[in-house]
Amino acid sequence: MNKDTRLSDVLHVLLHMAQVEEPLTSEVLAKSMGTNPAVLRRTMAGLRRAGQVRSGKGHGGGWQLAQPLGQITLLAVYEALDRPTLFAVGSRSEHSDCMIEKNVNAALADTMLRAESLLLDRFGQVTLDQLMPSQSTAISEDCGNKAPAERRKSGAS
Repeated sequence: MNKDTRLSDVLHVLLHMAQVEEPLTSEVLAKSMGTNPAVLRRTMAGLRRAGQVRSGKGHGGGWQLAQPLGQITLLAVYEALDRPTLFAVGSRSEHSDCMIEKNVNAALADTMLRAESLLLDRFGQVTLDQLMPSQSTAISEDCGNKAPAERRKSGAS
């Protein structure tokens, strides 16, 4: 089964965005996410609606944080991404007459609901500034993408 990496990808991008003052283009950010600019724009649209990022068009345009990292929680980002599925465990059948299957489904559903509740509670406690490494540099070689760091050094927009 494929993993949904949007939350991880977006968190990575947001932390790098916090390290530069000028807007970063969809092309630059998409490259750091390993996707294309259209997918990045669709992904970032929810964050823009939630007021976490802003975007500008044309020369000098691009994406910027609209809030400090300390005001953005994992939960807020998760919700801005339309709450992607957290768990891949599901029930065998929803409409069985088998009492064993009904009991198994009920136990799984209750357990998953409780686990999701705990996870979302924790998401609400973690702000993005807590994820920033103590010694960070603008999008670095460690991230496999030198473009934003080079762009920042050159002053290009």
